[in-house]
Amino acid sequence: MQVRLTVILILAAFCQLFAIPHGKVVEGLKMKSEIVGYDVNFSVYLPPDYDYSSRAYPVVYLLHGYSDNETAWVQFGQVHMAADEAIANREIPAMIIVMPDAKITWYANDIAGKDRYEDMFFEELIPYVESIYRIRAKKEYRGVCGLSMGGFGSLLYAMHHPDMFAACAPFSAGVFTDAEMVDMETKTYSHYFQNLFSDSHNSDKRLTAYWKDNNPLELAKTLPVESLKSVRYYVDCGDDDFLIRGNCELHLTLKDREIPHEFRVRDGSHNWTYWRTGIADALKFIGKSFHR
Repeated sequence: MQVRLTVILILAAFCQLFAIPHGKVVEGLKMKSEIVGYDVNFSVYLPPDYDYSSRAYPVVYLLHGYSDNETAWVQFGQVHMAADEAIANREIPAMIIVMPDAKITWYANDIAGKDRYEDMFFEELIPYVESIYRIRAKKEYRGVCGLSMGGFGSLLYAMHHPDMFAACAPFSAGVFTDAEMVDMETKTYSHYFQNLFSDSHNSDKRLTAYWKDNNPLELAKTLPVESLKSVRYYVDCGDDDFLIRGNCELHLTLKDREIPHEFRVRDGSHNWTYWRTGIADALKFIGKSFHR
């Protein structure tokens, strides 16, 4: 009995020695915003050695999809587990991951100027987060990633603010061709886009100048090449995803303009299985941008 107990204790110690160190997820965080006039909720992933070091870390802003919130990437995407394993295997540098709640704003400023989420993100949220956590507050140590609506947001932010991010990794990005926007059913368009980018649901009034200024596909076509080249892009969308056309158009536009980027089409659809199995590779891509 004594020998068996000793063996069990030795095995337990051995397993503990080689166990993957766990980072920490902090939820229920809030920032009071004067720009949007409401509290902005956010969650944060801190790497395993955060509480035991005095160093500063690179950061990834990880954006959720339509109708989700700041808890989705942890609850459904298990991003904390992917980050723990990748850090332990030295596939990515230890990093902080910030997950804000954007409600259904598409991470943009609305056309009426009533909900200026994008302005809030850059003028208030980033400075606030990077003042309370030990973050390397420079472009070369900052990445943005997201799924669906958050994929749209990550592209919008990287293209509008190329001086802020080293890398951008959209999953199943909610980008639409002009034809898709015009042909979209009135009910669908009104629900998702009308209050944000147009003052009319009529199909002939959807491709407004404001929409073009906030449409990643249009920005990919019109922004200066050097501006686009200053950010590393990783675009990933499932072959059965209803958003595949817009993502393929984005890839072709970047390719035609000779903008270096990675484009992935994996087997899958618009669901958490697809995003959960891809987040580690996206973090690796962004992590490479933090190396010299």
